[in-house]
Amino acid sequence: MVTDSRETWGKKIDFLLSVIGFAVDLANVWRFPYLCYKNGGGAFLVPYLFFMVIAGMPLFYMELALGQYNREGAAGVWKICPIFKGVGFTVILISLYVGFYYNVIISWALFYLFSSFSGDLPWVNCNNSWNSENCSDLWSNSTLNDSHRTTPAAEYFERGVLHLQDSAGIDDLGRPRWQLTSCLAVVIVVLYFSLWKGVKTSGKVVWITATMPYVVLTVLLLRGVTLPGAIDGIKAYLSVDFLRLLEARVWIEAATQICFSLGVGFGVLIAFSSYNKFSNNCYRDAIITSSINSLTSFFSGFVIFSFLGYMSNKHNVALDKVATDGPGLVFIIYPEAIATLPGSSVWAVIFFIMLLTLGIDSAMGGMESVITGLIDEFKFLHKHRELFTLFIVVSTFLISLFCVTNGGIYVFTLLDHYAAGTSILFGVLIEAIGIAWLYGVDRFSDDIQEMIGQRPGLYWRLCWKFVSPCFLLFMVVVSFATFNPPKYGTYVFPMWANMIGWCLAMSSMAMVPLYALYRFCSLPGSLCDVSYGYATTDNYHLLHIMIQGFHLYS
Repeated sequence: MVTDSRETWGKKIDFLLSVIGFAVDLANVWRFPYLCYKNGGGAFLVPYLFFMVIAGMPLFYMELALGQYNREGAAGVWKICPIFKGVGFTVILISLYVGFYYNVIISWALFYLFSSFSGDLPWVNCNNSWNSENCSDLWSNSTLNDSHRTTPAAEYFERGVLHLQDSAGIDDLGRPRWQLTSCLAVVIVVLYFSLWKGVKTSGKVVWITATMPYVVLTVLLLRGVTLPGAIDGIKAYLSVDFLRLLEARVWIEAATQICFSLGVGFGVLIAFSSYNKFSNNCYRDAIITSSINSLTSFFSGFVIFSFLGYMSNKHNVALDKVATDGPGLVFIIYPEAIATLPGSSVWAVIFFIMLLTLGIDSAMGGMESVITGLIDEFKFLHKHRELFTLFIVVSTFLISLFCVTNGGIYVFTLLDHYAAGTSILFGVLIEAIGIAWLYGVDRFSDDIQEMIGQRPGLYWRLCWKFVSPCFLLFMVVVSFATFNPPKYGTYVFPMWANMIGWCLAMSSMAMVPLYALYRFCSLPGSLCDVSYGYATTDNYHLLHIMIQGFHLYS
């Protein structure tokens, strides 16, 4: 299995920082703290840590080991079970789709960064050309309850940056805004020169992009806790309400957060670990990096809620009036809080540099998943990595232009809702089934022992065989059962837009049955030969039962 000629990381720390940088992204700042606050505070950690232990860490460990042993990207690793190779193309497509809109978030942060280099921040008052008559500088409960009143920060984001007022909906996009297009181009250039030479260059970039957020979060926390009302905000974040654990929704949201926060199912962990030395201790890496990811989410909550508590105190409103999640937190609420501080421009620059670094290394991971996955599958691309990387980033840029038009936020919302929701859960489920039940947990454990000198314990094997697949199946069912069409504010997407969204989601999931069908129909050999490849003899009878059933049905 070992491929000596394969490129490897310059240093072990390059790999660790790359994995941490990918897994720790913007959602750690804008998603987890809010979920914790609204789902029982400290009590939310109970289901969160439970699902982390039974599903998050085992799946994280599985992907690192899978990539390191087979030394190939998300598609190539399925030489161990060729019939499931389609799931490799599924995760590659999902990473590509996410890149279409994720880079736009980074371009927003860059736009805000440039806007912060001014004496007066542009989102502090209603005296600008983009403001409407509904803009109000005054915060109050009555103002916040009035759906027609907006804050300067909200209008700056929606009218000054996005120019949403110039679009009637997703069927009225308009042309790309040159300001955001320029910022997007800068992001694409940075991504290209971070990736074009492989892990030798990206491994050096993450020394900045993966460590800078921790420096900035610490600085912001030290400033935040000195503000009036900060302690009240932190108390609200940590307040324990164990009765909330009786609600199914709390457990479902904890499980969902685990699924998406660790970054399994995007092919990134497989791609990164494929560049490790064969004897690298991937077990220790999995424990360290997944733990750091969760601790970062928890730590960022102190930073966020110290400022939210300050905003609540300053404007004499309830904390739940200012607490929110998603882009609104980092592009509306937090900038508004920063604008009230002495030296606000400096604090704004620091904050948006943090957002940039959080976004860049996660975007790098997604791009690397696509690039590594495809060049390992199509070997002739190895000699042309620079050109192929250029092709991928330029293609991503061109599609992303739809998201920087006047109505671009509608395209962004549609992509965000459909590109990596149910499809990513489906992909990880098929991946877990393929490894645990067709390749075999025993064979997979032997592979790990060959690499690190010790066999995974019974706990890990049970999780891979039973717990994680059942957990993922449950999440797929819940995802379908609780599905709601996307909305942006009061805007409801037309039916045709939702149909396009579902086509996008299905296009990635369809890779699994389509490749299986291709494998059955076009490759020489018996049905059994093309099905299990390296699959263990432990699964021989299971496969023959499936094959006989196929023959009877046909």
